[in-house]
Amino acid sequence: MSRPLTVMLVAAEASGDALGAGLARALKARLGDGVRFVGVGGARMAAEGVDSPFDISDLSILGLFEAIPAYPRIMRRVADTAALARREEPDVAVLIDSWGFTLRVANALRRLFPAMPLVKYVGPQVWATRPGRAKTLAASVDHLLSIHSFDAPWFEAEGLPVTFVGNPALAKDFSRADPARLREAIGAGADEPILLVLPGSRRAEIKLVMPVFEAAVARLKAERPDLQVVVPVAGTVLEAVKARVAGWPFRAHVIEDEQLKDDAFVAGTVALACSGTVTTELALAGAPMVVAYRIGAMTYAVLRLIFKSPWITMFNIAAKAFVAPEFIQADCTPEKLAAAVAERLDDPALRARQTAAQTAALELMGKGGPDPSEKAADTVLGILAEKTV
Repeated sequence: MSRPLTVMLVAAEASGDALGAGLARALKARLGDGVRFVGVGGARMAAEGVDSPFDISDLSILGLFEAIPAYPRIMRRVADTAALARREEPDVAVLIDSWGFTLRVANALRRLFPAMPLVKYVGPQVWATRPGRAKTLAASVDHLLSIHSFDAPWFEAEGLPVTFVGNPALAKDFSRADPARLREAIGAGADEPILLVLPGSRRAEIKLVMPVFEAAVARLKAERPDLQVVVPVAGTVLEAVKARVAGWPFRAHVIEDEQLKDDAFVAGTVALACSGTVTTELALAGAPMVVAYRIGAMTYAVLRLIFKSPWITMFNIAAKAFVAPEFIQADCTPEKLAAAVAERLDDPALRARQTAAQTAALELMGKGGPDPSEKAADTVLGILAEKTV
């Protein structure tokens, strides 16, 4: 019996875990028992057969200076990943997002298996900051699967082949989401407003962003006792979020179940969200939102010098406008967040306008296109086919 195709998938964060799971499903749909997976990932990839040798929450590092003390731990995990590859001898490796970690893994795999195809899934945002990373990536991998239509020229100029597969967040299907099911699960009345609180998927985000969110929500609850607070939580920070919410002086519902998370996204009256992939998913679900973010002060000072875009939310970047308000760093205060959320809770017309504008921005991002996971799977198999010719 011939050895099944062995695909190594490496993801270091919750968003990458979702991408890896989608790609694994698409490859299994094509190859059945003819493919096996090895690699690094979270709960979603584990459900698709990727048995990670360590917890990827170790790798969720936020900020340039914050990464320095974590460097030895990161390099140990790079070595662990390389050791897994040496043992399993994959036919191809797909390295998903997480620039610093996956670049080091790519270099380690290149030394181990010079002829093995290395595919990067999601490129660094060189159009926003540090364009030199395009040349670095081109020297490290063989192909880029891009989720942004405007990525290709930056990387192709450095000789790296690029396939635009689309943004998997845009392919998320909320057709089975049931807001009534969420309301029943949390004991909410049909007319009670629901505030979604999404504090991030990295440990540093929980440390820096969540306390501000907590204080903002406390202000809102004091003025609106009937406000239902729902916290859909990423698996990478589940215990940290549950521990913080347990100490809140008001009731909040932590949602772990994936179906109930979808229900919550559709049921939400307004969302208070940490910047990230989740903002695209909220927009798809039709939830008007307020976006916020905080990083370390020294990292922010450096990024202000090199970050080119006035927006950080992807659909704001696509629309070239503040479709959803953004409160970054010093502007990320309980007072400002509470005021922006309250304005939306109190004004249905504003919510409707913002939701419509968010949907229009998603169209600019490629909403309604082919399933990105399917195209990514076809591209990976095409790369392997070319190698065997």
